[in-house]
Amino acid sequence: ESVALAARTYQDIRLAQLPVEARETLQRIRSGASMPYAKDGTVFGNRERHLPRQTRGFYREYTVPTPGVRHRGARRIVCGGKEMRQPETCFYTGDHYNSFQRIDPRH
Repeated sequence: ESVALAARTYQDIRLAQLPVEARETLQRIRSGASMPYAKDGTVFGNRERHLPRQTRGFYREYTVPTPGVRHRGARRIVCGGKEMRQPETCFYTGDHYNSFQRIDPRH
């Protein structure tokens, strides 16, 4: 199932389809747990406009650890909303913001 947002189409991804590390990161976001990387929770600028346009500060980015990689790697979750523990929308990217999949909130 795809959802058209801001003239762009995002493929939905179910929680069960995400890498286990992404599911764990999403759980940390929703629980308000501390995050392992200093950049986690910082504003995602959406400069390339791959995500629907929102006011600055709407989106926050979080690192999804990559097994076997010593640095932050390319995987991220970007969530948007007023309260990060209850995000309005979340996206997953496995290729450092080149493409995004909307995380299906129903599953």
